[in-house]
Amino acid sequence: MSEREAERQATDRGYVRLGEGGGGVKEEPVGGRVVVEHRVQAGDPLRASELLAGLSGLSRAAVKDAMLKGAVWWRRPGSAGGKKRLRRASAELRPGDAIALYYDPDILRREPPAATCLEDRGAYSVWHKPAGLLAQGTRFGDHASLLRQAEKGFGRPRPVYLVHRIDREAAGLMLIAHTPATARDLSRALAAADTEKRYRAEVRGDMAATHGRGGRIDLPLDDKPATTTYRVVSYDPATNASVLDVWIGTGRLHQIRRHLAAVGHPVLGDPRYGRGNADPRGLRLAAVRLALRCPVTGQRATFELPVGGDTQSRGIQG
Repeated sequence: MSEREAERQATDRGYVRLGEGGGGVKEEPVGGRVVVEHRVQAGDPLRASELLAGLSGLSRAAVKDAMLKGAVWWRRPGSAGGKKRLRRASAELRPGDAIALYYDPDILRREPPAATCLEDRGAYSVWHKPAGLLAQGTRFGDHASLLRQAEKGFGRPRPVYLVHRIDREAAGLMLIAHTPATARDLSRALAAADTEKRYRAEVRGDMAATHGRGGRIDLPLDDKPATTTYRVVSYDPATNASVLDVWIGTGRLHQIRRHLAAVGHPVLGDPRYGRGNADPRGLRLAAVRLALRCPVTGQRATFELPVGGDTQSRGIQG
């Protein structure tokens, strides 16, 4: 299951369909969440915020806030590219347009942690994603996502294309493409055999004592092959915790976290996998090094976060 699908299921839980009418569907479950899906009819108000306020029962101010945060979607029949987020409250609609509001007050109230742009290479940029920030938004909004922060992060909005992701709870390096061609080239580069993606993890227990100072975990995940390689960096008997460098040969959902929990050494602070590994600092997993062939220069580029995952980074060309 993808990050996007997991978030969708979490936010959809509890919705109750109230019925259809007037060309639309409204769902209004517990917690103040509202979903409206509507095809604009002759005689409807044609200003998006006014129409959605009337259909949802929400105030115009609440609808405008939801629009700015990416919770409203629009599609005009015959338009290319499918449905799009509609952010302008004053947008004028036409009969036949499809419009939808996915309103979840808990999501819209989120104050997302700020990502840091470590390097701008024009056609793509390198970011430090903090823990707790989604890689991309859901239908319920995108203000709490790296992709939206990157879109707005250079003064004038730039096109943004997600080429890979790390777990919401994890921190670390991510690349964002700014052209479709670069997105394609970065995707190919990230899949190349000579690309290195290294993670730093703190796990419960003495990994070296039970499994050796280095090794490989080959355990299928979701009925697919999955390979994780690790090297023990240190062990602290006072906290009974090991620090590992980790590389993955496959990209299964939560692969590192699931593999390490499966061999008895769950990542500290992991809210989902393992037992006895609570940590007030949160999930102790970060993507700390990324080395690949730059699609712009054709040379090898290396990006690293210092030990500890600080937001200072260095890009090394050559």
